[in-house]
Amino acid sequence: MIISETKRLILSKITIDDAPFILELMNSPGWLKYIGDRNVKTIAEAKDHIKNNQLKCYEDFGFGYYKILLKSENSKSIGTSGLLKRATLEDIDIGFSLLPEYHGKGYGFEASSAILELAKKEFKITTVCAITLPHNKASIGLLEKLGMEKQAIVSPFENDEKLLLYKKNL
Repeated sequence: MIISETKRLILSKITIDDAPFILELMNSPGWLKYIGDRNVKTIAEAKDHIKNNQLKCYEDFGFGYYKILLKSENSKSIGTSGLLKRATLEDIDIGFSLLPEYHGKGYGFEASSAILELAKKEFKITTVCAITLPHNKASIGLLEKLGMEKQAIVSPFENDEKLLLYKKNL
C-alpha cells in the first residue's frame, strides 16, 4: 500500500512478502554498525520481525516504518524510513536506513522529508525526535538537514549506550 510519493521515490507499507529485502537490509554493514545486530539471519526470522514490529506498529499506532522504492529502478526496495513510538522516548521517533549502494544520493533526505510531512498532516504529530550514535556522521548530517536540533545525550536502552537525541517541532 503506497503511503507517499516523491519525485524519485515511493513509500509503501512493509508486508510479510518483504522478508528477503528486510533480511538484506538488517544485515547490511551500516545497519550492523549503527543500529545493531537484531539476530535476524533467515527469511523466517525476517517474517517474524516484520510481524512483531512493522505490522504491530501499523496496527497499534497507525504508522510505522515504510519501505523506500526507487522509481528509476523498477520500484526496487532500497531502504526504509518511518516513525516509531518507543516506550523510552517522549516523542515519536523518525528513523531511516538504506542499502549501502544508495547512500549519499539524497534518498534518505527525500524519504524522511516525506515522512515528516505525513507525521504533521496525516498523523497530527507535533514533535518528532531521533536518536543516533555520536559517531554516525551521516545520520547526524541528515537529521540536521531535516531541521532537527540536538537536545541531549540519552541512554534509552538497557545497554546504557549514549545516543544523541534530536528534536523538531512540526
